[in-house]
Amino acid sequence: MIDALLLPFQFPFMQNAFLISALVAPPAALLSCFLVLKGWALMGDAVSHATLPGIVLAWILGLPLIVGAFAAGMFCAVATGYLSHNSRVKEDTVMGVVFSGMFAVGIILYTSIRTDQHLDHILFGNMLGVGRADLWTSGVIGILVTGLLILKWKDLLLHTFDPAQAKASGLSTNILHYGLLCALSLTIVSTLSSTGLILAVALLVTPGAIAFLTVRSFGKMLVVSVIVCLVGMLAGSYASFFLDSAPAATIVLILTAIFIAALMRRLAITRRTSRMAADALT
Repeated sequence: MIDALLLPFQFPFMQNAFLISALVAPPAALLSCFLVLKGWALMGDAVSHATLPGIVLAWILGLPLIVGAFAAGMFCAVATGYLSHNSRVKEDTVMGVVFSGMFAVGIILYTSIRTDQHLDHILFGNMLGVGRADLWTSGVIGILVTGLLILKWKDLLLHTFDPAQAKASGLSTNILHYGLLCALSLTIVSTLSSTGLILAVALLVTPGAIAFLTVRSFGKMLVVSVIVCLVGMLAGSYASFFLDSAPAATIVLILTAIFIAALMRRLAITRRTSRMAADALT
């Protein structure tokens, strides 16, 4: 029985899947807290989809795919910010137009060239096929983004809730704004080989949403988000071995189930509190 439970850890491809899960989870989870509080959930979706044309162009030019992905992600984020500040159209509408347009350009570019790259791996990830280069890329990006978010989380939190107060306190709001966008693009690049472009948004939203429903303070929210994301990714990778399912999709389903459980718990607490308040008034 124990040998069967430990079987996934005996295969190198599963070991790499567990390792890249541990490398990707912390930066994605920490970033998700800021995206949830800032209302940037759609921004994560937009940037992840918008990296596709950059990936294809990088392949055509013979550049590393992560360079094209990062450049396209930053272009999408900056273009969205510029258009929303210089037009009457709301930011979420601009995001939808920009990311869908860039994703369409990526699809057209991909289908117009001959390549041995598999689109499904780019879109949905390939955790069971990650190599040493993928681990190094995710590790370096993960350490960099995690370190910066932990170091500047209080400044970023103030900027998230009150940009005017942050500017009055002497903080450079532009650096914080574009620094957060840069961290978002880097994190999406680090998830390319694991969850892919389409499912990456789940890692950038769900852990923070779960933590938001569970705890009250932002410091605890960061910790809970990392734990939830790490458990979800490791459990999803482990379960996919026995279920013979796609690891990335299994991870998203587990995180979704945890979110539903956290939501039901919060609703139960709210109903109980309302009932007690009503009883106290009668």
